Amino acid sequence: MSYETILIHAGLAEKSRKNRWPARLDLLQSGTGLFLALFMWLHMFFVASILLGKDVFWTVARFFEGYFIFGKAYPGLVSCVVGFVLLALALHALMAVRKFPISYRQWRAIRAHAKMMRHADSTLWIWQVYTGFLMFFLASAHLYQMFFWPQDIDPYLSSDRMWSAGLWPFYLALLLAVELHGGIGLYRLAVKWGWPNASREALKKVKWALTGFFLVLGLLTLAAYIKIGYEHRAADAVGGRYTPAWALEKEGHTHRGDGQ
Repeated sequence: MSYETILIHAGLAEKSRKNRWPARLDLLQSGTGLFLALFMWLHMFFVASILLGKDVFWTVARFFEGYFIFGKAYPGLVSCVVGFVLLALALHALMAVRKFPISYRQWRAIRAHAKMMRHADSTLWIWQVYTGFLMFFLASAHLYQMFFWPQDIDPYLSSDRMWSAGLWPFYLALLLAVELHGGIGLYRLAVKWGWPNASREALKKVKWALTGFFLVLGLLTLAAYIKIGYEHRAADAVGGRYTPAWALEKEGHTHRGDGQ
């Protein structure tokens, strides 16, 4: 009996050709995950510019609005970037949910196996599922706010959201979820695709070092916003915007040049 005959009788003849779509979807998941993780780190540095002073944060925020290119701030530019990130987040979530357990029985089986085997990478994957589930709601809410109100990215307004609006617990939870999820995701990408050529032990050390660094940076940044927000509320100035002295002077000269 020929090989083809065996496939026909086994009902596998139509499966002789490999389906490449699972690999393509997996590549899309990896690509969007890598983009989001790198964006997360860059975003953390931008947000952490508040540690260098309100003037620095204001300058960074206006830079992304095109202020120093067009001579005027266009917050819509930020919305465009946020919209692209939202699209990447949605695609990544759709690809990742394919591998989530779809019932409590499956979830219980995974937990039991991980506990029995005591496999560190399996435990990391479970934590990635936890944090990914949280991020689906927390990150989406954060990006929603940035998309529709990009003009409110301001040293005082951002700090007022933290303290006066009482959103610091939200941002604390988002910080923990994002840094843990992103760090684990990059580690698993490195292991999966074999780059760089390093052992899992070495990659884990790098992963935890980066996670620790960005968590500390994020906590210091959150504390700075809370402090500024507290002082702004104590001065009974909640809702007021911040403008550096040099920008006020520049605007004053512009007005005088226009005859106003």
